[in-house]
Amino acid sequence: MHQFKPICAVAALAVLVLPAISEIARAEEGFPFGMEMTLDAARMPGSKRVPNLDIGDNGEVILELWCKGGKGQFSVAGNSVVFVAGALESRSCPADRAQADDDLLAALSDLTSWKRQGDLVLFIGPKTLRFRLNTN
Repeated sequence: MHQFKPICAVAALAVLVLPAISEIARAEEGFPFGMEMTLDAARMPGSKRVPNLDIGDNGEVILELWCKGGKGQFSVAGNSVVFVAGALESRSCPADRAQADDDLLAALSDLTSWKRQGDLVLFIGPKTLRFRLNTN
Protein backbone atom coordinates (compact mmCIF):
# COMPACT_ATOMS: atom_id res chain seq x y z
CA MET A 1 0.00 0.00 0.00
CA HIS A 2 1.31 3.45 -0.95
CA GLN A 3 1.58 6.14 1.63
CA PHE A 4 0.20 9.59 0.79
CA LYS A 5 3.06 11.98 0.17
CA PRO A 6 2.19 15.56 1.22
CA ILE A 7 4.91 17.02 -0.99
CA CYS A 8 3.47 15.31 -4.06
CA ALA A 9 0.02 16.63 -3.22
CA VAL A 10 1.34 20.17 -2.87
CA ALA A 11 3.20 19.89 -6.18
CA ALA A 12 0.09 18.57 -7.95
CA LEU A 13 -2.00 21.39 -6.51
CA ALA A 14 0.58 23.97 -7.65
CA VAL A 15 0.45 22.58 -11.19
CA LEU A 16 -3.32 23.07 -11.21
CA VAL A 17 -3.57 26.44 -9.41
CA LEU A 18 -0.56 28.44 -10.61
CA PRO A 19 -1.70 28.76 -14.26
CA ALA A 20 -5.07 30.11 -13.08
CA ILE A 21 -3.37 32.65 -10.80
CA SER A 22 -1.05 33.65 -13.63
CA GLU A 23 -4.04 34.18 -15.97
CA ILE A 24 -5.78 36.37 -13.36
CA ALA A 25 -2.61 38.45 -12.93
CA ARG A 26 -2.35 38.94 -16.71
CA ALA A 27 -6.00 40.06 -16.88
CA GLU A 28 -5.38 42.56 -14.07
CA GLU A 29 -2.38 43.93 -15.96
CA GLY A 30 -4.02 43.96 -19.40
CA PHE A 31 -5.40 46.99 -21.20
CA PRO A 32 -8.53 48.11 -19.33
CA PHE A 33 -11.12 47.37 -22.00
CA GLY A 34 -14.63 47.60 -20.56
CA MET A 35 -13.53 49.86 -17.71
CA GLU A 36 -13.81 53.49 -16.65
CA MET A 37 -10.85 55.52 -15.42
CA THR A 38 -10.25 59.00 -14.05
CA LEU A 39 -7.29 61.28 -14.70
CA ASP A 40 -4.99 61.35 -11.67
CA ALA A 41 -5.27 65.13 -11.18
CA ALA A 42 -6.78 67.63 -8.79
CA ARG A 43 -10.03 69.36 -9.66
CA MET A 44 -9.70 72.74 -11.33
CA PRO A 45 -10.77 75.70 -9.18
CA GLY A 46 -14.52 76.20 -9.39
CA SER A 47 -15.16 72.78 -10.95
CA LYS A 48 -16.29 69.42 -9.59
CA ARG A 49 -15.15 67.55 -12.70
CA VAL A 50 -12.01 65.56 -13.33
CA PRO A 51 -11.55 64.06 -16.81
CA ASN A 52 -12.54 60.44 -17.23
CA LEU A 53 -12.52 57.84 -19.96
CA ASP A 54 -15.10 55.07 -20.28
CA ILE A 55 -13.42 52.48 -22.51
CA GLY A 56 -15.63 49.90 -24.19
CA ASP A 57 -14.78 46.28 -24.92
CA ASN A 58 -13.59 47.16 -28.45
CA GLY A 59 -11.64 50.31 -27.51
CA GLU A 60 -14.44 52.81 -28.13
CA VAL A 61 -14.23 55.67 -25.63
CA ILE A 62 -16.67 58.10 -24.10
CA LEU A 63 -14.70 61.13 -22.92
CA GLU A 64 -15.74 63.56 -20.22
CA LEU A 65 -13.01 66.17 -19.96
CA TRP A 66 -12.74 69.29 -17.78
CA CYS A 67 -15.64 70.81 -19.68
CA LYS A 68 -16.08 69.16 -23.08
CA GLY A 69 -17.27 65.65 -23.81
CA GLY A 70 -17.31 63.34 -26.79
CA LYS A 71 -16.11 60.06 -28.21
CA GLY A 72 -12.89 58.50 -29.39
CA GLN A 73 -11.20 55.17 -30.09
CA PHE A 74 -8.20 53.33 -28.65
CA SER A 75 -6.30 50.83 -30.78
CA VAL A 76 -3.95 48.61 -28.81
CA ALA A 77 -1.26 46.14 -29.89
CA GLY A 78 0.86 44.86 -27.03
CA ASN A 79 2.11 47.91 -25.18
CA SER A 80 1.58 50.21 -28.19
CA VAL A 81 -1.49 52.42 -28.22
CA VAL A 82 -3.09 54.88 -30.60
CA PHE A 83 -5.91 57.21 -29.62
CA VAL A 84 -8.11 58.94 -32.17
CA ALA A 85 -10.53 61.59 -30.93
CA GLY A 86 -13.97 61.85 -32.46
CA ALA A 87 -16.29 64.83 -32.47
CA LEU A 88 -16.66 66.71 -29.20
CA GLU A 89 -19.86 68.29 -27.93
CA SER A 90 -19.87 72.03 -28.23
CA ARG A 91 -20.29 73.21 -24.64
CA SER A 92 -19.98 76.63 -23.14
CA CYS A 93 -16.61 76.40 -21.40
CA PRO A 94 -14.50 78.92 -19.52
CA ALA A 95 -11.32 79.63 -21.47
CA ASP A 96 -9.01 77.88 -18.96
CA ARG A 97 -11.04 74.64 -19.01
CA ALA A 98 -11.40 74.71 -22.81
CA GLN A 99 -7.61 75.07 -23.09
CA ALA A 100 -7.04 72.26 -20.57
CA ASP A 101 -9.40 70.04 -22.62
CA ASP A 102 -7.53 70.85 -25.83
CA ASP A 103 -4.19 70.12 -24.13
CA LEU A 104 -5.45 66.79 -22.77
CA LEU A 105 -6.85 65.75 -26.17
CA ALA A 106 -3.52 66.65 -27.80
CA ALA A 107 -1.64 64.57 -25.21
CA LEU A 108 -4.00 61.61 -25.75
CA SER A 109 -3.55 61.90 -29.52
CA ASP A 110 0.26 61.83 -29.13
CA LEU A 111 0.35 58.61 -27.08
CA THR A 112 2.69 55.85 -28.20
CA SER A 113 2.50 53.26 -25.41
CA TRP A 114 0.79 52.34 -22.18
CA LYS A 115 1.60 50.49 -18.98
CA ARG A 116 -0.67 49.19 -16.25
CA GLN A 117 0.29 48.79 -12.61
CA GLY A 118 -2.74 47.45 -10.76
CA ASP A 119 -5.36 50.23 -10.74
CA LEU A 120 -2.97 52.78 -12.28
CA VAL A 121 -2.77 53.14 -16.08
CA LEU A 122 0.05 55.20 -17.58
CA PHE A 123 -0.37 56.50 -21.11
CA ILE A 124 3.06 57.41 -22.45
CA GLY A 125 3.94 59.88 -25.18
CA PRO A 126 5.67 63.26 -25.12
CA LYS A 127 3.62 63.76 -21.94
CA THR A 128 2.78 60.88 -19.58
CA LEU A 129 -0.84 60.77 -18.41
CA ARG A 130 -1.79 58.91 -15.23
CA PHE A 131 -5.29 57.48 -14.91
CA ARG A 132 -6.80 55.53 -12.02
CA LEU A 133 -9.29 52.75 -12.72
CA ASN A 134 -12.67 53.30 -11.10
CA THR A 135 -12.98 50.10 -9.10
CA ASN A 136 -15.87 51.01 -6.84
